[in-house]
Amino acid sequence: MIDNSDKVAAYFRRSCEALDRAAGDPALREAIDGIAGAITRAFRNGAKLLIAGNGGSAADAQHIAGELLSRFGFDRNPLPAIALTTDTSILTAIGNDYGYDRTFERQVRGLGRPGDVFLALSTSGRSPNVLLALKAARDLGITTIGFTGDGRREMSAYCDICLAAPSGETPVIQQIHIVAAHVICGIVEQELFGGASVKAAE
Repeated sequence: MIDNSDKVAAYFRRSCEALDRAAGDPALREAIDGIAGAITRAFRNGAKLLIAGNGGSAADAQHIAGELLSRFGFDRNPLPAIALTTDTSILTAIGNDYGYDRTFERQVRGLGRPGDVFLALSTSGRSPNVLLALKAARDLGITTIGFTGDGRREMSAYCDICLAAPSGETPVIQQIHIVAAHVICGIVEQELFGGASVKAAE
């Protein structure tokens, strides 16, 4: 049996180093605070959060929606967060009729309203379906938020706030994204409910 312990340790070290860079990055901390504030304001005003991404970022979109619509740290009322990655009938209908690049753009135009927030996840920052959705959100007066990696990323031009994970390695970027998302969910929950247990509306 091959001993992979060195590879395991090396990957954990890279992950920890990236998380340490993120924790010490003032721009990233400012982005997280701004994103949490934008989402909190939207929820307070009766608006919703739309989330989209491809592959692992699609899984993260669903993860984030679950934390908000169900619960994160304590019992409270559900929050209106929708992952645009889950309905295979809608995704395949749009993909078949209009092309894969428009899978999220059509949903944003149909479901989004001024005052909503659209959170787009793309580790590369150049996913065509994500970019088109961001442009559509801007057209509709929706606040646009991006999660991506370090360096110059095309999507940042279409985002009101862009969180850039300090890594160029896709899996590590995704790890930082979900840590940042957990921080955001915790802040939003605390701001809206103050840590008190809130029974779900019947």
